[in-house]
Amino acid sequence: MSKLKAKDPKAAEPSKPKILIFGKPGVGKTWASLDFPNVYYIDTEGGADLSHYTDKLAQAGGVYLGPDDGACDFAVVIEQVKALATEAHRFKTLVIDSISKLFNAAVAVEAERLGEKNAYGADKKPALAAMRQLVMWLQRLDMNVVLIAHEKAEWGLVTNKKGESERVEIGQTFDCWDKLEYELHLALRVVKQGKERKAFVRKSRLLGFPEGDSLGWSYAEFAQRYGRDVMESSVKAITLASAEQVAEVRRLLGAVKVDEDFEAKCLAKAGASSWEELSGEQINKTLAFLKGRIAA
Repeated sequence: MSKLKAKDPKAAEPSKPKILIFGKPGVGKTWASLDFPNVYYIDTEGGADLSHYTDKLAQAGGVYLGPDDGACDFAVVIEQVKALATEAHRFKTLVIDSISKLFNAAVAVEAERLGEKNAYGADKKPALAAMRQLVMWLQRLDMNVVLIAHEKAEWGLVTNKKGESERVEIGQTFDCWDKLEYELHLALRVVKQGKERKAFVRKSRLLGFPEGDSLGWSYAEFAQRYGRDVMESSVKAITLASAEQVAEVRRLLGAVKVDEDFEAKCLAKAGASSWEELSGEQINKTLAFLKGRIAA
């Protein structure tokens, strides 16, 4: 019997977009994101608790989680994303505004804890670990995701007229984990041009959004390009592994000889950090493999 597992690529259902947007204050990053369908809005900065923001969010069927609710705490945010991924609900879009504040606050807390012992970016380690876990769950989440970031200068090395390398400002980038744009479908820089808001494609995995292209920054135009039917479709919750399934996996691991990194590889492939975070379907595949080893 063949062990090949790949399937017809057309059988894979289109996923909802996971995007990063960044830009200067006042260019409309937050305002346009509230037009996305049924927003679950995580406000790390407390700037969207003003009446015109909350009115718009309420009218669009959204809900608000602010700093007083734990929006600035990675553990709380990750917990909320897990709940959105595994519970039945009516929300279709997750907005985190801003991801910069969430990340940088975690770095600041660790820097203060380390004090004089802080060296070689040690203050970033907990924030990076939390960011990777967050991204892992965002990728599993069957919702549109909009991460809003601050803008900062991007620096690079160029060769000057003397033939020497010189560090100069080469453009603008987002203020967060520098690998974040590679983990998502799309990274957009939003700018204000007169009365218009334009989004310029910085990084993309999507054919409809080639790098260097631009579009009007609005939900209507974005949805037209990506596919409104996909973005507004109902959300499917992940059914997590049961306690019995987890117990059976652990029992079999005690009876079957596998590679030392077997568990780590299984969890990484599933985008999980423990057996309890696997879906029922994923853990059944693991159980089938282990039982097959016993039979062999």
